[in-house]
Amino acid sequence: MKCKYEMAGFRDIDKALFPIKNIKTVVKLFRNQLETAPEPDLALLSIVTGIIENSLTSRSNAALQLCEPVEQNSLPKLDIDTVEILYSKFSNVMFGAIEPNKTKSFATRELVKRVSDVIWNSLTRSYYKDRAHLQSLYSYLSGSKLDCFGVAFAVVAGCQVLGYNDVHLALSEDHAWVVFGENGTDTAEVTWHGKGNEDKRGQEIGKGVSARSWLYVNNKPVVCNRHMEVAALVSAINPSLNATEDAYEVSLLQQELLWLLYDLGHLKKYPMAIGNLGDLEEISATEGKVQCKALFEEAIASARSYYNNQHVYPYTYQGGYFYRNKMYEAAFESWANASDVIRLYNYSRDDEEIYKEFLEIANELIPLIMKVESSGFSANTILKKPKCFADLLRFYDGICQWEEGSATPVLHIGWAKPLVITISKFDADVRAQVNIVCDKSEEDKLTKKNGTYFNNNNNNYEKENGSVGNELMSGGIRSSIEKDQSMTNFHPSIEALTAACSEKILNPDYLLQGGGSPFVGGEYPTDNSTPDHEQKPNGSNGGASTSKEPITAIADSKQEEEEEKPPADDNKPTVVLHSQKMKQLKDLLLAEKLNTHAISLHLTAQSQVQVGKKGRGEGADSISRPKRTRRD
Repeated sequence: MKCKYEMAGFRDIDKALFPIKNIKTVVKLFRNQLETAPEPDLALLSIVTGIIENSLTSRSNAALQLCEPVEQNSLPKLDIDTVEILYSKFSNVMFGAIEPNKTKSFATRELVKRVSDVIWNSLTRSYYKDRAHLQSLYSYLSGSKLDCFGVAFAVVAGCQVLGYNDVHLALSEDHAWVVFGENGTDTAEVTWHGKGNEDKRGQEIGKGVSARSWLYVNNKPVVCNRHMEVAALVSAINPSLNATEDAYEVSLLQQELLWLLYDLGHLKKYPMAIGNLGDLEEISATEGKVQCKALFEEAIASARSYYNNQHVYPYTYQGGYFYRNKMYEAAFESWANASDVIRLYNYSRDDEEIYKEFLEIANELIPLIMKVESSGFSANTILKKPKCFADLLRFYDGICQWEEGSATPVLHIGWAKPLVITISKFDADVRAQVNIVCDKSEEDKLTKKNGTYFNNNNNNYEKENGSVGNELMSGGIRSSIEKDQSMTNFHPSIEALTAACSEKILNPDYLLQGGGSPFVGGEYPTDNSTPDHEQKPNGSNGGASTSKEPITAIADSKQEEEEEKPPADDNKPTVVLHSQKMKQLKDLLLAEKLNTHAISLHLTAQSQVQVGKKGRGEGADSISRPKRTRRD
């Protein structure tokens, strides 16, 4: 059967490679398309990789793929007729519904919506969010099935077939949409997430609070050119046979193609693809290539350089590598860095994938590390390292700040129990070596006219407009917190007097006449007599003040600011807490005897309420893009 429409990217030099029998031939086809074609033909390459992936991962062949093949690089024979038939079918679908772009004009929103409708209306009526092997055009053309990433990719490939070369793929870490127009600045939803959201297709990205959610990476997506779209289809290849096994040839094909793209410089701005390559290299290293550890570092550098450090997965890729190789101290740091990114967003129900990622780290991986590290008496155990405790606090601080201002709670008792168990593994002397500094910039936003502030936790503080609501807390926790918060607004003399009242007897003459010492015995409270959490600057963790002057002599605001600065100590790690929950837990975390019940109650108390406030992440319309299964 001859193709009715000319296959723009299917030239004689490509046809000569058929029939395809091994991985090297597929790599050569991709190289031809990337290096010598005006632009790579997305439909052609997606059909080829889709046929190979599905033939090797189908249920009928799964039992045969659990071991390495006898012949390295061998693949099932792929004839040119099979590819031409499927390409012709895709072209007929496009040209049968939409006129080709004969004037070489730029795409419009209406055009993009029409292409999306054509793809959408030809799919089966089922939703395939978590099904594997449905991301290629082969799945679409052979079974009318696509996952959400596959729909977005098919729209871009369809626009290319029609001659609209300004339509390109935009990728977050769990979503896909398109950019188009003369300057490539117009955006449109083209795919789906969950049931009932298909009417979002055609709508613009970047309007409203959802644009600043993790799902849309705060308007810092990977915006692809044609070569990066090839990288996207290769990165989306799924070698899995089942939950624990991969097809050897598919993994090797994906690895070889990613190296081709890497060597040609097309992964430079694609952190997730670099992370995928790092995962594959960890399993089976390629001689003479960059090591997997360096690849994970490169993915992080890419996210920082090109996307303002708005991507989480580069850090979790790295953390997983450190964890699997028992480099636990480094893993703690990577996970804390990942948490530093997620704190930039508000949580919504559409963030399911990243929520599960952090939940696994907090409730499975970290507890397993604690179990391993506490089973012996090694002097090098991370339980003896203050920096690991600091990274642990930074990890949970990021989770708590992610929750703040969000309409949906994050922390529940399932998070609190592993946390208190983990913290209890660190001895008091190790915890005391960490300088804990409480960031005050967020508190200024919460200050009310009466000099008090509310915890800007989920459902009662909106980061966008500063609105706050009433807190619902247990009586004991609330009274304790309110006491600590209200004291910070009084003159230092009053704070000192209040603190000393619990230890000394007040002088009646002082109270009635205002003269003499306020306490029986002639003692006047100094900054030495204040409680630990008042006398020390944030981060000093119990270090006694050296000042011997009366507290009234240090009312000067400049001196107070100086006291807030943590002491310079290169040997002590410093962690700056930003979330209200963790800041209020500071003293409990540094106590010699941990009150695990109070810590657990405080972490979860305000997560149980549902006040009718809407954080900036609520209402994000998302598309969950299936990730390749992480390897443990």
